[in-house]
Amino acid sequence: MVGEARDPETDEGPLSGVTVLDASRVLVGPFCTLQLGDLGADVIKVERPGSGDQTRDWYPPTFDAADGRAGADADDPGESAYYVSVNRNKRSVELNLASEAGREVFRDLASEADVLVENFRVGKMADWGLDYPDLTAENPGLVYCGISGYGEWGPDRDKPAYDIMMQARGGLMSITGVEGGAPVRVGVALADVGAGMYATQAILAALLERELGDGTGQKVDVSLLDGQAAWMSYMATNYFASGDPPGRMGSKHPTIAPYQAFETADGYVVVACTSNAFWERLCEALDRPDLLADERFATNADRVRNREALDAALDAAFAEWTTAEAVETLEAHDVPASHVRDMAELFADPQIEAREMRVEMEHPTAGTVTMPGSPMKFSRTPATYRQHPPLLGEHTETVLREFGYRDADLADLRERGAIPEE
Repeated sequence: MVGEARDPETDEGPLSGVTVLDASRVLVGPFCTLQLGDLGADVIKVERPGSGDQTRDWYPPTFDAADGRAGADADDPGESAYYVSVNRNKRSVELNLASEAGREVFRDLASEADVLVENFRVGKMADWGLDYPDLTAENPGLVYCGISGYGEWGPDRDKPAYDIMMQARGGLMSITGVEGGAPVRVGVALADVGAGMYATQAILAALLERELGDGTGQKVDVSLLDGQAAWMSYMATNYFASGDPPGRMGSKHPTIAPYQAFETADGYVVVACTSNAFWERLCEALDRPDLLADERFATNADRVRNREALDAALDAAFAEWTTAEAVETLEAHDVPASHVRDMAELFADPQIEAREMRVEMEHPTAGTVTMPGSPMKFSRTPATYRQHPPLLGEHTETVLREFGYRDADLADLRERGAIPEE
């Protein structure tokens, strides 16, 4: 439990001693519990018997032991890369929540948990008798986090929600893509990831409040749509200030110029001039004193107002360079710049390596699996990578025995359909 004394010789991570009961699946909930697990919490992942988390079947690509990279055997395709990406540092328990016996076991697990995370449709846990009021009589210190598409109240609470819908409905797609072009979904599921981050933040705040308060937990309600609305940040306040909804601008910024990608002779270079000092250095790098002397571009506000003329001048200048020449020259003049890297380039970066952002773990059936590391760095209680993404039901008996179940109890649960047969 959070309030217990810590032993720095044996504890792993700032959440060591915290038990998380994870009844979530796919991305938003598992991304939240991934972070809690990286921080040292014991995450018990409850999965449907026989099939488990839906993302176990989302492939290709997969990892397998043959080459540690891509599974090819149709009968044994390996471990889904999607599933692997958000399920390390968890223990898997197969438990049938559609059965009363399974729900009884879940209540036992919840009675000793610090945190519960679920992302079923709103009302499903209440139908099962597993909602916050149902569990807190036995465990008043429980922090219960429900994640859903639209939240637990409002006219749309019962509607289904998927990331692309949330990016569209939440405003993100209205500002993503090129001017005059089709709306574009951001390439990773940011609505899910964003809500998962807010859920983690809210859980940590609730745990802290529990420790500083009277020891009572509370329910946390996080929605994907709310998260997208919050992430609109300055684009939303630009609208509130002007009354004009912002549109798609490609890589350009509505209030900074130049701050965008420019096409070179063989690709693109990204430039970020967030101050007049950077603008001056850019003009020097381009050997364009005329641009620096042009009153239309004297200040950032001038450059934003005269963006069309500025873009035309810079487009012509960068078209004469290769991307490598542009990046080298701009960096030599201390102008923020980069080429647009793909995943191979990103994870070959010495800076990424130095920050331990590429993690490899040994898996019992898939060999070596590789995934992004944790971006949370601590001076005293670092994030750790203790447990490979679990096989389905890998820890069912182990976990239940830790909660006091014996051989006869396990046999009874199998007979009653709560856990799978051996």
